Amino acid sequence: MDLSAGATIKGADLSDRDFTDLDLTDAVFDDCTFEEVQFSSTGLEGARFVGCRLIRCRFAHAELREAVFEDCILSAERQGCQFAFGRMEEARFRRCDLSFARFDRVGLYAAAFETCNLRGASFTKADFGKALGRNVVRWAGGFGGCNLELADLAELRLPEGDFNRCSFREADLRDADFEGCDLREADLFQAMTSGLKLARADLRGAEVSGLDLAALGSHAGMKINGDQQYRLLTAMGVDVHAD
Repeated sequence: MDLSAGATIKGADLSDRDFTDLDLTDAVFDDCTFEEVQFSSTGLEGARFVGCRLIRCRFAHAELREAVFEDCILSAERQGCQFAFGRMEEARFRRCDLSFARFDRVGLYAAAFETCNLRGASFTKADFGKALGRNVVRWAGGFGGCNLELADLAELRLPEGDFNRCSFREADLRDADFEGCDLREADLFQAMTSGLKLARADLRGAEVSGLDLAALGSHAGMKINGDQQYRLLTAMGVDVHAD
């Protein structure tokens, strides 16, 4: 089987193959299985995984810029894939199960997660930023429609990011920077939000019960609907009356 740049592989079980240091740029994997595979320093720039099962795999120092994962399963038995010390700029995950995945010190500038299950996932020093000059840094990325329940997003910096329709139930958002983010129709019920920066964020239609404004890192210019103000004031201990 040809494991090389630009190769197209369909319906194969590749669990016994050694992917260390391979160049698989622009390769396509369709309906393939990878179990306990170590993608160590593997070149996967522009690679595409469609309908694949990646079980207990680890991507360490892998090149995943512009890689695409569609309708893939990357989790089994409460253990997700691990991505560590790699480059994942502009990577795309669409309709994937990434439950309990670990993103550890990876570059994720402009990466997008679309309608993915990220329950219990963690982002440890994951970097959505890109230096454009000595004192200029830009952040980009999004999680539109994703399930982030129980996820660890503490200290994550993604200002202006897309979190539209995300569920953050019981997620750890402490000291994260979500200033200017799109959080419309998001669910923040029982999320840990101490120090969370929400200045200029759009939370219209979001579930904000229990969100304590006094404990946030910032909230100036935050957008909400009229009916949400009562829930926010009640969470601060204000007794709100209709008249």
